[in-house]
Amino acid sequence: MADFILHHYPQSPFAEKARLMLGFKGLNWHSVMIPPVMPKPDLTALTGGYRRTPVMQIGADIFCDTALMARRLEQAKVTPALFPEGCEAVASELAQFADQVLFQHGVALNFQPKGLAARFAGMPEDVIKGFVADRQQLFAGGTASRLDTAVALSQWPALMGRLETQLQRNGEFLLGGSPSVADFAHYHPLWFVANNQAVSAALDGYEAIRGWMKRIGDIGHGVSTKMDAAEAIEVARAATPEPLRETSFVSPGGFSKGSAVTVSAVDYGTDPVKGEWVYEDQEEIIIARDDERAGRVHVHFPRYGFRIDAA
Repeated sequence: MADFILHHYPQSPFAEKARLMLGFKGLNWHSVMIPPVMPKPDLTALTGGYRRTPVMQIGADIFCDTALMARRLEQAKVTPALFPEGCEAVASELAQFADQVLFQHGVALNFQPKGLAARFAGMPEDVIKGFVADRQQLFAGGTASRLDTAVALSQWPALMGRLETQLQRNGEFLLGGSPSVADFAHYHPLWFVANNQAVSAALDGYEAIRGWMKRIGDIGHGVSTKMDAAEAIEVARAATPEPLRETSFVSPGGFSKGSAVTVSAVDYGTDPVKGEWVYEDQEEIIIARDDERAGRVHVHFPRYGFRIDAA
């Protein structure tokens, strides 16, 4: 199997989730730094326009969204398990809640005036304006909207209180004695808050959460080596996409091999990716696309949270 390549930038909360899952699995990986804002021409050569961070690459296979990355990592190495036996649905649903609801709250806390001032301290005005404009575009056209800071601050004690109680009663991690995908999904929004001194006090007084965060953080990111974007694109060009798994799944949209389709996120970052339908199952959608630089690649999307349409 080809090496794992993660396209990311250090401050991205979802990238931190992916880095920790790679570390948890004990997998060596290559690190490709990408810009935090559009345009991202090297990443676009691989994804066809998907703009969210991170993106995981294995040869000529490109994986979008950390929910799907978790499933691919589980295929690569069964233990330690991200989806513990007997708790697969619970782990997935908890992770989905955290990736959506808890993440929205973490962003709202960070993007209140004092949070923004601390996060962008010392940066040129044009850089700050560019970032804000990019994030406004990120949320344009999807079902998600930016959560009002006052609402986030009001609801935060309920979210933290529930998590604190769960950790006090259930052991070292959310589902018992070992981390799962639910832990990594809950961790990254709180990591985003904790790393901004202007808002990190929102975690004060939650001793069980603080202890759990240290245990998750101590897992680390495993062993990574730097790779530049041009090399990653050449890896894709030189590779052949992984063989498709056998499935009896019938496409709900009636698509079949070779159908021209677009796939896009539903909530935010909804830029469509156009390609040829090659595969669907209950959790995954795969399209093939040809790029002048990257050659023929398969781009993988999770089913939940994404839509597929005829092109």
